[in-house]
Amino acid sequence: MTDENGKRPITYRDAGVDTGEGTRAVNGIRESVRSTYRPEVIGDIGGFGGMFSAAAFKDMDDPIMVSGTDGVGTKLKLAQLLGRHDSVGIDLVAMCVNDILVAGAEPLFFLDYVAIGKLDSALVESLVSGIAEGCRQAGCSLVGGEMAEHPGVMADDDYDLSGFCVGVVDRPRMIDHSNVSNGDVILGLGSSGIHSNGYSLVRKVLVEGREDELALPRIDLGGVTLGDALLTPTRIYVKSILELLRAEIPVKAMAHITGGGISENLNRVLPAECSGRVALGSWKVPPIFDLLAAEASLSDDEMYRTFNMGIGYMVIVDPKDAPRAAVVLRGAGESVSEIGEIVKGDGSVVYG
Repeated sequence: MTDENGKRPITYRDAGVDTGEGTRAVNGIRESVRSTYRPEVIGDIGGFGGMFSAAAFKDMDDPIMVSGTDGVGTKLKLAQLLGRHDSVGIDLVAMCVNDILVAGAEPLFFLDYVAIGKLDSALVESLVSGIAEGCRQAGCSLVGGEMAEHPGVMADDDYDLSGFCVGVVDRPRMIDHSNVSNGDVILGLGSSGIHSNGYSLVRKVLVEGREDELALPRIDLGGVTLGDALLTPTRIYVKSILELLRAEIPVKAMAHITGGGISENLNRVLPAECSGRVALGSWKVPPIFDLLAAEASLSDDEMYRTFNMGIGYMVIVDPKDAPRAAVVLRGAGESVSEIGEIVKGDGSVVYG
């Protein structure tokens, strides 16, 4: 059909944006999103803004809102290569909720942003199902999000994810690492693997030029395929840590081991006059890290400065509280090791 000048109208769809596919995507994710709702959620999917009641805060002395935002990084390229999109949403939630958990905050609600070259409702449904699963694991509600189609900016099959979460903690119960002192014990909680950091290096060393090997079971990985090992989602520690805090065990500090590895995350909660001495060999390092170190010819120093090395989260407690804290965390399903102690120093992490 043409206008009076003989020109055919150019629609939004002609420009590469299919609003009909967007509607199908929203309908496809509706039940996944609803499955995350806490009682405080007001309204439903499709509104202009997510609403969440603050009535539950009325019994707190001084409710402090804690927020965090993050993405998944280049681990997404591996998911796209393998055509497996249902686990990276868990990574997205984990990177945000584990961060705000360090302050003792309970995650309340989450919002996501999906940027994609060409909208595919089935792909978006798979991505959001993973985000919803992450929210269920963290006990928070997925109250909103955005699907942005970027024709001409991103390749049709390319996408990126980012997320934002908000939690709350009563100020008297907030963990601020101000009481960390010499002699305190460092408990390490096992990771599920590499989590979501260092994947630019991982892909360069283990993936590029070796794509055909990703589906082969490997003896050095205990029979797991390399693809499965690399796409294992980030562990979410929320429910276990909240259980620890509800047990009234005094926690002095916590650290989420992400980009920068153990060396550059534990030091973020150390006083200037203290160091964290981590005992190598005090926990079992997953074989994927041995494979990485061998293939990239990386030193121990570089590995511990880049990757979590099998410890995804740390809890610092007084020595007298360490046994009970470990019992509670193990009862909540965590693998717990006493991996070090706080010693006199200069705010750095040392190994020995």
